[in-house]
Amino acid sequence: MTAKIEPAGKTSALWDVLKTGRTIVQHHPWPRAVVNPEAWYDLIQALAGGSLTLLGLWGEADTVHLALYEEASSALGVASLSCLDGRFPSVARRHAPAQRLERTLVDLVGLQATDPPDLRPWLDHGRWPVAHPLGSTRQPPRTLPPYAFLPAEGESLHQIPVGPVHAGIIEPGHFRFTANGEAVVRLEERLGYVHKGVEALLAGAPLERAARLVGRVSGDSTVAYGLAFARAVEAATATAIPERAQWLRALMAELERLANHCGDIGAICNDAAFALMLAHCGVLREQVLRASAACFGHRLMMDGIVPGGVAADLAAEGEKPLRELVAEFRRQFPPLVELYDNTASLQDRTVKTGFVRPALIKQFGCGGVIGRAGGRPFDARRQPGYPPYDQLEFEVPVLTDSDVNARVWLRVREVEQSLALIEQILNRLPAGPVRAKLNRPEPAGEGMALVEGFRGDVLVWLRLNADGTIARCHPRDPSWFQWPLLEAAIENNIVADFPLCNKSFNCSYSGHDL
Repeated sequence: MTAKIEPAGKTSALWDVLKTGRTIVQHHPWPRAVVNPEAWYDLIQALAGGSLTLLGLWGEADTVHLALYEEASSALGVASLSCLDGRFPSVARRHAPAQRLERTLVDLVGLQATDPPDLRPWLDHGRWPVAHPLGSTRQPPRTLPPYAFLPAEGESLHQIPVGPVHAGIIEPGHFRFTANGEAVVRLEERLGYVHKGVEALLAGAPLERAARLVGRVSGDSTVAYGLAFARAVEAATATAIPERAQWLRALMAELERLANHCGDIGAICNDAAFALMLAHCGVLREQVLRASAACFGHRLMMDGIVPGGVAADLAAEGEKPLRELVAEFRRQFPPLVELYDNTASLQDRTVKTGFVRPALIKQFGCGGVIGRAGGRPFDARRQPGYPPYDQLEFEVPVLTDSDVNARVWLRVREVEQSLALIEQILNRLPAGPVRAKLNRPEPAGEGMALVEGFRGDVLVWLRLNADGTIARCHPRDPSWFQWPLLEAAIENNIVADFPLCNKSFNCSYSGHDL
């Protein structure tokens, strides 16, 4: 079914381009259109020129999809291009943030960009039982040559390979440093070691199972992923959920942000050899997890958000541990901030370390703490926005120093904002049901959602079958646009500062590898 795109009440250059194509009317809440190659080129030009931001690039057997954000109009939309010959014009040739996404498209779907800047595989390490698992037909496994890291040539340069197995409990990823003495000349990452085939597992899954799968894409962001998936399903089915459920979802999201930011602040200080902060922040994080378990039945609140609302209500007595948690934070957190601010050895390690140019942050559409510490104010709670944040008072802290220290202070300020938000939610939590029955519109719909996790904006796009199961679902972690900037952050720093830079980013391996 097709119809004209009729944006309500505002103009958008992005939507003007989409209107030249064939609109998919069952796609909600933002437009999707199947465009021709000329319109596809126009969108690539707009990405390269900086008037559009790349939100996602994924594929199906014969179609490639491009999710875009236009900052000037706050418009979102999806452009789709048919690839009947298995090829599409390269986005990455003009817009570098698309490079790893295009390489992933080849690995998963078998769609090949024309004239791509990088032909190397990305997620497929040559060990999968089939090639192109999301393609039109199953292919035998590919025999891949040894991975060719990019060269760095010059006198006195040497390489330092690190990983994929690391000390501690972090996930696997390989980091190839080229250094001149202690100074890093180039870092190249190789990821994909924890690829789980989530998108293939989602195909044909009932909604309940799909929600559980998406909630496990990255365990530390299970609330954000659960929220994004639920909102995408509700958009696809035109389902309105109870107001109380909206507020409980925000409560869980702020608790998740609080726990992770506390953990990160402590871990960054620990990598600067100041373990005392890790111990104190670890205590605070543990208090959040215990309160979450007491109120929502799980320390990480896994499976707490479901399509149609939330899995369980917050009991009347559940407000007490949350108010006590906020009070404890207000008592314990400020002295820790003062300790960080007054410890010269910490400042010596974090100030001016791991600088990322704000222009790169803008080009990559880098969100979350990394983006806002580098001057990009984007926060999906504000724009495009979703309830109940439109009824809550909060600030979006923004800094411009773009170094490790700025990323610590961003987290500090966001902890303060989350405490204020939790208080507002508890004070104004509406009464009523917490779950609605999903509609079953005909034909089956498509939905997309963009929500703000603690790490940045999480995108979920999906299409439902007529029986309500998942036809195709694509979750996109914010780390896709953050991992590449870590390579830029460490340049000209010493090798010993890499753990500090890496921790200040805290990108997700699992969420990226999918």
